[in-house]
Amino acid sequence: MILQKFHPTAPLAPFIKEYTLIESEQDFSNTILPNVGIVLSFRYQGNIMIMENDQTALLPAIVLSGLRKSARQVTYHKGASNLLVTFKEGGITAFSQVRANELFGLSVDAAHVFPTPSLLEVLEKLALASNHVLRIEQLEAFLLKHLKEPQPDQAISHVLQQINASQGLVRMKDLAQSVYLSQDAFEKRFRARIGSTPRQFASIIRLQQLIKQYPHASSLTEASYEAGYFDQSHFIKDFRLFTGQTPSQFFKSVQLW
Repeated sequence: MILQKFHPTAPLAPFIKEYTLIESEQDFSNTILPNVGIVLSFRYQGNIMIMENDQTALLPAIVLSGLRKSARQVTYHKGASNLLVTFKEGGITAFSQVRANELFGLSVDAAHVFPTPSLLEVLEKLALASNHVLRIEQLEAFLLKHLKEPQPDQAISHVLQQINASQGLVRMKDLAQSVYLSQDAFEKRFRARIGSTPRQFASIIRLQQLIKQYPHASSLTEASYEAGYFDQSHFIKDFRLFTGQTPSQFFKSVQLW
């Protein structure tokens, strides 16, 4: 498996975290953990299978995936190539009026956000491109073409900073109060822009940090306590949903992109 990451150019950097290009020289499988960014995927060569809830299906050639709370298993067949656009939190709103929470837990036709003719045109260009630099240039030209006048939401940006700074350990009530919104108005605004409830988002951050910091902890129990889990059965339940495995299984076989 060949994996390369590319940074967006300056005009797109406020909205896009990175591009990831994956090529398979042989069949291989990997677990996709929940993340905080919506992902646009272009499968421009070969076949890729996705398994979720014990159901296996061919990954569509172009698909938009929202935030989710559970892991998925992906299998790349030999010769498959995929180019992923990972949006920053709320970045999708710079390209569409779609409410990000409408994508939660789903992988949908990217025509919900971008015109179908443009999607098919860039997919063909990606398949025919002679090198990866050219592929990224063509992808960015497509994204710039559809970049709308972004409407920044300072309140939600402030909340995101708090959640990340606390590594997900923050009370939702305190977040709402910090931006002078009622709990209901705050959650509705957050969901529409980011794609999940604030609590779900904080949970993803919390478990991401636990996985990142686990190798430096003296034990899994200590790591779970530092992540705010004082009920071990609750921790194991959340961890299993997040990764698809128990903690012991996951840390023995983990392969992360």
